[in-house]
Order: sequence, then C-alpha cells, then structure tokens
Amino acid sequence: MATLHISTDKTALDVPLIHQFLSEHSTWAIGIPLEVVERAIENSLCFGAYLEGKQVAFARVTTDCATFAYLADVFVVERWRGQGIGKALVETVLEHPDLQGLRRFMLATSDAHELYARFGFTPPARPATLME
Repeated sequence: MATLHISTDKTALDVPLIHQFLSEHSTWAIGIPLEVVERAIENSLCFGAYLEGKQVAFARVTTDCATFAYLADVFVVERWRGQGIGKALVETVLEHPDLQGLRRFMLATSDAHELYARFGFTPPARPATLME
C-alpha cells in the first residue's frame, strides 16, 4: 500500500466524493443535499486521508476547540477498507492539538463500537442526561 497522508487542508478535500458517499452509501445521511455537506465541511475541522493524492477516507469534528467535540461522518471508501486506514484516521483526529483537554468528545455509531472502544470511547456514563 502507498503511504497514507492525512490532512486537515479543506482545499484538498474531494467534496463530490464526500457528498456521494454520505448521500448514497452511508447509513446516517442518505439523500443529504450537497449544500448541507458543503456547509458542514465549512464549519467543521475536517480530516481527509489520501493515497497517492486520491482521497480514500474522511472524518469531521464539530468543536469549540476548548470543551467539546463531536466526531461525525467518518468513512473509508469501500475499496480501501480493512487496511487500517480507519484506525489511522481516528488516531490522527484524536491526536490533533486543537482537540486535547476537552471535557467531552462524543460520537454516534450504529456499527463501529469495537473500533471506537479501542480509542477509549465508551457508552455515556449518564445516558439520562443526554437528549436529542
């Protein structure tokens, strides 16, 4: 496998790829409009993972960079799954300097509990305090 490069440079993001994955292949954002994806990217800390200059994975974090962060829209393009790219991406997200010392770092997942547990994520200690 070529060297994986992970970057927070939004100008390098393949927005059409991100939109296509989220709107057609995700379990959480089917049908999401391009304009919404663009606005989410604009207002988030985004991470693109690249092999030979081609984007193969994505994650974004909504945060105030002081007390709270929410990890969202994490995906690896199907062709590249099973090669450790998702693990490397989450590790890079969690090591980002703007995301250190937060009181709460949250995410929601329907099928990747095992992956996130490896990085210390647990079910909410007090789920009764959470609302949506």
